[in-house]
Amino acid sequence: MKTSDQVLASSFRDPSGFLFVSEEILYRQVNKVYQEHYCHLIKSGLYDSLIQDRLLIPHQEVLDEFPSNADVYKILKPEAIPFISYPYEWCFSQLKQAALTTLEIQGRALAHGMILKDASAFNVQYHLGRPIFIDSLSFERYSNGHPWVAYRQFCQHFLAPLVLMSYCDIRLNQLMEIYLDGIPLDLTSSLLPWSSFLRFGVLSHIYLHGKCQKRFSSATISSTSGSVNNNAMLGLIDSLKTTIDQLQYKHRESLWSSYYTDNTYSDEDMTEKVVLVGRVLDEIQPETMWDLGANTGRFSQLAAERGIKTVSFEGDPVSSEKHYLTCDESKEKNVLPLIMDLANPSAGIGWAHQERQSLVARGPVDVVLALALIHHLAIANNVPFEKIAEFLSSLCETLIIEFVPKDDSQVKRLLSSREDNFHDYTQSLFERAFETFFRIDQSIAIGDSQRILYIMYSE
Repeated sequence: MKTSDQVLASSFRDPSGFLFVSEEILYRQVNKVYQEHYCHLIKSGLYDSLIQDRLLIPHQEVLDEFPSNADVYKILKPEAIPFISYPYEWCFSQLKQAALTTLEIQGRALAHGMILKDASAFNVQYHLGRPIFIDSLSFERYSNGHPWVAYRQFCQHFLAPLVLMSYCDIRLNQLMEIYLDGIPLDLTSSLLPWSSFLRFGVLSHIYLHGKCQKRFSSATISSTSGSVNNNAMLGLIDSLKTTIDQLQYKHRESLWSSYYTDNTYSDEDMTEKVVLVGRVLDEIQPETMWDLGANTGRFSQLAAERGIKTVSFEGDPVSSEKHYLTCDESKEKNVLPLIMDLANPSAGIGWAHQERQSLVARGPVDVVLALALIHHLAIANNVPFEKIAEFLSSLCETLIIEFVPKDDSQVKRLLSSREDNFHDYTQSLFERAFETFFRIDQSIAIGDSQRILYIMYSE
């Protein structure tokens, strides 16, 4: 490392090495204490096997570019991931695929004489439309007969939230934001219906595992059970795969998941809106975009068709699930659907509030698209126009935003169950507030809907 290099705040727990940034490029330092394991990862063929099937992020060895250091064995330059997301921002199917990816990697590691010492969901990222493992230092040489030390972590990070989302409520993945080392198994057991324990995998990996964990304090169930041969280890992996494969999200409609088929637009107005947004994107030609309030991703797809790397944020987990399944089926590489309540966006959390980045810290982005959003923030969440404008200005250089008037059917829907105290919800006051932070370049009426599409540039 050079004196000007910056160690990532999230990379301090593993003595094997750490991540750092030099001249805006991400690198990973491999310490000499990890030399034996790293050499086996490369020479055993495991690295090549995982890279070939896009299960592990590839890297280049670039030690010669940095000053020599007695503690350093290698300096790696991993392939860049444009946007870092977190498990509490994933829908059910994203977390399920990340879990199965981790188990596939664990199985391949065993076949090459290695094992995952970590099974954290934070070691997986979504890149080019699919989950990929990012921690090259999570692999250790495996001694036959030893238990899987990351078994408990896997159950807490993957199986527990998936079971809760499947049997209880799809929104319970949000517990991952509170329990950064995974949802405790005893808590999971207390929340599950008794009928869930009729499934052997849930009974053994959640309920009985949690009981054993409580009995032996911080010890894992596997570490208290003596030696484990390879066949037993493979059986454990297969059991976890089967349990996760069988978990399903019970599809149901939410208030907003059918928004595109139940909204204030005529077919003609919706067609015009699609054409307008597409034309603006063609004019701006951004490389990156965040779609705020993306619903099931109709307008994110417009950006993806133009090769724009797009992150789609939606507060409704059912809509986000639908969007992800559509992207997965079409093998879409340019869109990442995520769950995000924009009235309470992801904050900086973890040690010293820095291990997991806030939404703002992961920006700015070239363009923010905010369609059919302003009324949800201003009326449903009582956020003044000035606050919304200030927040959006911190996220982007260009803003494409839709103003939804008060006599719109969707605004009336929001006001139907509350007193209308929103006398300052007007187009003129909207423009005045946003002009403090943006230069309004265009305002375009969207057909006969009375909605207005604005194109603004950050001042």
